[in-house]
Amino acid sequence: MSDNNINTKDFVIGTLVGSIVGASVALIFAPKSGKDLRNDINRGAVEVKGRASEWVDVAQVKGSDLKDKAYTTTSEFKRRAMDTTSQLGKNVAQKTQDLTKTVKDKVKQPNAASTLDAEGVVADTNQDVKVNNVTKLETEKKA
Repeated sequence: MSDNNINTKDFVIGTLVGSIVGASVALIFAPKSGKDLRNDINRGAVEVKGRASEWVDVAQVKGSDLKDKAYTTTSEFKRRAMDTTSQLGKNVAQKTQDLTKTVKDKVKQPNAASTLDAEGVVADTNQDVKVNNVTKLETEKKA
C-alpha cells in the first residue's frame, strides 16, 4: 500500500511540474502581444493556486483520517497488551497457588522420596508456566 501511495504522490508531482512547464513554454512561444501573454500567465497562476488550495484540503482530510486510524490502532494494541499482561499475571498467580498447595501436601508426608518429588513438582510447574507464557505470546503475535 505504501508503494501505491508513493507512486501516486510521484505521479501527482510529475503532473503538476509537467503542467507548469508545458503551460509556461506554450505561453512564451505563442505569438501573442505582451498584454495577452501577461493575462494568460495570470490566469494560469490563479488556476494553479486554486488547484493547490484543493490539494491542501485533500491532504488535511487524509492526514486527519490517518491520525484517527493511528490513534485507534494504538488504542487497540494498548488494550491487547494490558489484557495479555493481566492474563499472564492470573496464570502465574494460579500456578503459584497450585504449586504452594502441592508443596504443602508433599511436605506433610515425612519421607525423603516426598521431598524429591516436591522438587520435581516445582520444576514441572515452572516449566508449565514458561510454556504457557511462550504459547500465549506467540498467539498474540499472530493476532
